[in-house]
Amino acid sequence: MAAPQIVDFDKFAHFCVYGLLGSLVYRCRVGRRWAWWAVLLVSAFGGTDELHQSFTPGRSMEWADWICDTTGAALAVSLYARWTWYRRLLECRLNRARAEKSVPPVSAPASNAA
Repeated sequence: MAAPQIVDFDKFAHFCVYGLLGSLVYRCRVGRRWAWWAVLLVSAFGGTDELHQSFTPGRSMEWADWICDTTGAALAVSLYARWTWYRRLLECRLNRARAEKSVPPVSAPASNAA
């Protein structure tokens, strides 16, 4: 029995993955001018990825995938630049409990009162 297919799930995946990539590229240099560069670089990477797929047997190039790549990057960079909750979400530590356990306790310096 075949699994049910989700229609256009790959478009959503392109949107999310390239959105995250756009946020990561934007984090390298924060600023209004760099936001445009981040979207442009991720869009160019998405375009070259689609072009590469046209040369791969069994794969095809789709303009809709490239559009989802670009819009995902643009939305994610805009959210990262303007909304602090999105920045906090991406920059939170995932394993706080492990990090707190691995930090040795700080002891007071020994005083030499002789």
